[in-house]
Amino acid sequence: MALPWSGQPHWWLQLASLAVLAGLLQRAGSWRRAGLLCWTFATAWLSTTYWWLFISMHVYGGLPAPLAVAAVLGLAIFLGSYYATAGAIFHLLHRSPVWLRGLCFAALWMLAELARTTWFTGFPWGAGGYAHVDGPLSVLAPFVGVHGIGLLAAALAFALSLVASASTRRSRVYWVGLASVIGLLAAGNLASTASGKDASAGPRLSVALLQGNIPQEEKFQGGTGIALALDWYGRQLRQSRADLVVAPETALPLLPSQLPFGYLEALRERFQSGQQAALVGIPLGSMRKGYTNSVLGLSSAPELYRFDKHHLVPFGEFIPPMFRWFTELMNIPLGDFNRGALGQASFHWKGQRLAPHVCYEDLFGEELAVQFADAASAPTILVNVSNIAWFGDTVAIDQHLQISRMRALEFQRPVLRATNTGATVIIDHRGRVTHSLPRLTRGVLVGEVQGQTLITPYARWVSRLGLWPFWLLALGLLCAAAAWSGRRARRS
Repeated sequence: MALPWSGQPHWWLQLASLAVLAGLLQRAGSWRRAGLLCWTFATAWLSTTYWWLFISMHVYGGLPAPLAVAAVLGLAIFLGSYYATAGAIFHLLHRSPVWLRGLCFAALWMLAELARTTWFTGFPWGAGGYAHVDGPLSVLAPFVGVHGIGLLAAALAFALSLVASASTRRSRVYWVGLASVIGLLAAGNLASTASGKDASAGPRLSVALLQGNIPQEEKFQGGTGIALALDWYGRQLRQSRADLVVAPETALPLLPSQLPFGYLEALRERFQSGQQAALVGIPLGSMRKGYTNSVLGLSSAPELYRFDKHHLVPFGEFIPPMFRWFTELMNIPLGDFNRGALGQASFHWKGQRLAPHVCYEDLFGEELAVQFADAASAPTILVNVSNIAWFGDTVAIDQHLQISRMRALEFQRPVLRATNTGATVIIDHRGRVTHSLPRLTRGVLVGEVQGQTLITPYARWVSRLGLWPFWLLALGLLCAAAAWSGRRARRS
């Protein structure tokens, strides 16, 4: 999906690798071999996609290296079993005509991706569709989202795999069909470039995005990281003149009761004038009653705005049943958060509706879409606050940036990203990065953002139906292929 030395996605690389897999599957002699092929492919792909989990578990969590390696590999093997099942089922449908087998390959691939997205809280990091954020299929994001792009990419990969067959290469129908798809994609990309359907909301906001670059090993240490964070973020919040100031996830790394006397009250008073507002990452609650990974909104409103993270990270933010022994092997501060509600209200400021979400919550576009069910209250700007310092200077920073860019494409909304170590950027509603800070530096990104009100087709249907249309489409294709294969078997 991406070149390892740059971390940038390459759509053609994803298509090529998947086409090779599709070609090998069509030559597999049994369902067992087909399943093993897919399992091997998925395990290699997934373990190299998020190898950086080793850093959070071993370097910062203190888990012994062999256990951290085993954990990353075990996760990849487990999630790879979804793709192994897809490969085995694909082989069982070999009696179907080639066009239906192609659709089934795409449907099975998407089912595996959907299972990875939803089952056991979901971990869709590195889904195939993200490779196409800069590719010709990106024009489809406002209609079908990342999973729809993944489905179409799999269908294209299967079609490309047929080039290895001499009979296919001689088929005029094949080449006409392939050329038609390429032509439609090219036309769609030209049309999107020239499109004038932007629906701006309210005045442009000047924004200041804070990147503290607090080392993860110091972030929760009283004598170093905590003092530095309180001092640096406090000064930036007081001195900024932007309409909106955004500080990253747990920028203030203490519960309110643990903060120095009057610290939070002084910040609140600072933004009471009505000229400026701030969104600040901070844990809220108490050790006794439980706490949340939250964003606090400071403005002239009589009540403080609050957003509590809904989709928590297993092992890092909540402890799955029967795994407390595993998390106790690691040193993870604030590792058992309470869950916030789904579809929380936006932060209203100067004619804009800003929807915060914390860290990897932006992997779950179907959950963010809940806020778009009512056009009158739908967000005009998305705001992501993150702390990727857990994973060092790795490709995780680049991967998370592409995830946020895909959300911008799906919802046609600008995205503000304020992070501890990167990537702190402003993304416009076309998914383009317009302003950015160098990673692993301490600084303030200043720029402007314009909210949007247009509700995309994807936002309309996924806000009401979730991912069920994808599940039903894929299962319907498989049922059709199974019926066809059964009819062919009875005839023979």
